[in-house]
Amino acid sequence: MNRTKLLLTLAGLLFVGALALDARSFFAKTSSHPPVVEQRLPNGHLHRVATAPVATSTVDQTHTVAQPGEAPINGVLPVILGQPASGPVELTGKLSGAYVKTGPGEAFAVFELKARAPQKHERVPVNLALVVDRSGSMDGAKLADAKRAAQELVRQLKTGDRLALAHYGSDVTVEPSVLINDQTRRELLATIEAIRVNGGTNMSGGLVAGGNAVHPFSSDFRVTRAILLSDGEPTEGVTSNQGLFSEVGKLREMGITVSALGVGQGFNDTLMRGMAERGGGFSGFISDSSQLASIFTRELEQAAGTVARAVTLNLTLPPGVSGVEVMGLPSTRDGDTVRIPLYDMTSSQSARVVVKLTLDAPANETNMKVLDASLSYVDVAAGQPSWVTLALAAKVTNDAQVVHANLDRDVRVHAIRALGTQQLQAAAEQMQSGNRESALSFLTNARKLFGASASALAGELADLDKTQAAYGSAQSDSEVRQEALNLKKKTMKNFGQNNSY
Repeated sequence: MNRTKLLLTLAGLLFVGALALDARSFFAKTSSHPPVVEQRLPNGHLHRVATAPVATSTVDQTHTVAQPGEAPINGVLPVILGQPASGPVELTGKLSGAYVKTGPGEAFAVFELKARAPQKHERVPVNLALVVDRSGSMDGAKLADAKRAAQELVRQLKTGDRLALAHYGSDVTVEPSVLINDQTRRELLATIEAIRVNGGTNMSGGLVAGGNAVHPFSSDFRVTRAILLSDGEPTEGVTSNQGLFSEVGKLREMGITVSALGVGQGFNDTLMRGMAERGGGFSGFISDSSQLASIFTRELEQAAGTVARAVTLNLTLPPGVSGVEVMGLPSTRDGDTVRIPLYDMTSSQSARVVVKLTLDAPANETNMKVLDASLSYVDVAAGQPSWVTLALAAKVTNDAQVVHANLDRDVRVHAIRALGTQQLQAAAEQMQSGNRESALSFLTNARKLFGASASALAGELADLDKTQAAYGSAQSDSEVRQEALNLKKKTMKNFGQNNSY
C-alpha cells in the first residue's frame, strides 16, 4: 500500500472507529469498539487502526469516550512527582481517572518533563559537526546563505570548542575536527567560502562522515552534536527513510545528538523530522534560506545550554495492561517495555508524552498498578547517567458512575488534543499529495474532536480556522506545501514537543 493510501485508510478508520458526527462527544455516542491492529507509517510512528466494527462491546471506554448524556468533567487529580525529585529533569505524570472499571477497558496517561534551571548557568564547551548539502539543487542563494550561516557559526564558537565540517554532493568532503582558536577559525572561514556545488545528494555519506569526525573527541566533551542541512531528497548512498533513521540511531548510541534542518521547497520533511526525533536534536522546516544564520545560532545555544542528553522515557506494562499507543512520537516495544526517545533538553525546556492504554482490571482486586515509568538521561553538569521513576495506579470498581465521577479534566483535554492532531497530520499529508477533498475532510474531523472540549481547545480551533483559510486561498503548489509544513509544525507543538524551528 503506498503512503497516500495508507494514510487515507488509517485516518479514515481511526475517525470511523473513534468519532461520531456529534462534536459534543469525545469520540462517539456508541457502545461499539472496533478491534485494532498496529500499523507503521512511513515516518516510523506506530498507530492502532480499527479493522472492523463489531455490534457490541464489553470494553469500558469511560476514560476515552464521552458517554451519552454524561455530566461535564471538572475534577483534577493530583500530579505524581517522579523520584528522585532533585535532578536536572523533573518528571510528573497522571492517569485519566482515579478508578478503572472491572474488566476490559481503556485509559490515558500523560507525562510531563521539564528541565530545571541550574543554580549556576554555565556554557558547556561543544564538539560539533556541521554537515552541509552542496548538491546541484543548492546552487545560488541557498548555498550562499548556508555558507554565510556556517561562517557566522564559526565566529560564534568559543576558544576550546571543536568543529568538524563535512559537505556532500555525490561525493563527501570532510575537514577534520579542530579546536577553535584564532588560526583554525580563519582556516575554517576560508574553507567554507571555497565550497562549490556538485552532483547528487549523498546525505548518509555526509552524516556518517561528520559523526566519525567528532566521535574520537566525544569522551572529552559533555555535548557532541551533528547539524545536518539539506534542501532535497537523498539520491545516493542510503536513500530510504528507515535506512537513514538507522544511521541516526547508530550515531545517538555513540553519544552524538543529531539535528536535521530542511531548507527550501524540495526537502523530505518526514525524513528530516524523523531523523531529529531519533537523533535527540531539533528539526527545522526553513522556507527562506536567509533564516539559516539565526537557526545555526539557536542550534549552538541549544548545544551549549544542554542540561540533559540521551533523554529516554521507558514505560513498563504491569500485568493486566496489554497495549499502549504513544501519540505522535516514535517508540519501540520489547515485551512489556516501551522505549520512547526524546530530545536533549536545555534549561526550562519541556516535553509532553500522551499514551493510550488497553487494560483488563481484575475483579478480585481493589487496586491496580497501571503503568511504571522510568526516565533515563545523562546529567550534563555531573557527567553521569541519571534516572527518575514513577508509578501510576488506580482503584478498581464495578460502578461506572464512580469511574466517571473520578475522571481528570486535564488529561481528557490532552487526549482530545492528541487525537485531533492525528487528523491534522493526515490533513497535512493530503495537502502535500494534492488531495484537497481528503485534506478538508481530515480538517473537519479535527474540528469535531477539538469541539468536544471547545473552551479548553479554543486556541487549536482558532489555528485550525487560520489553516483552513490559508489553504483555501493558496494559489500555487509552493503555497500549498508551505501551509502543509506550517500545519506539521503545529502538530509537533500539539503533541507536546518543543524541538522544532
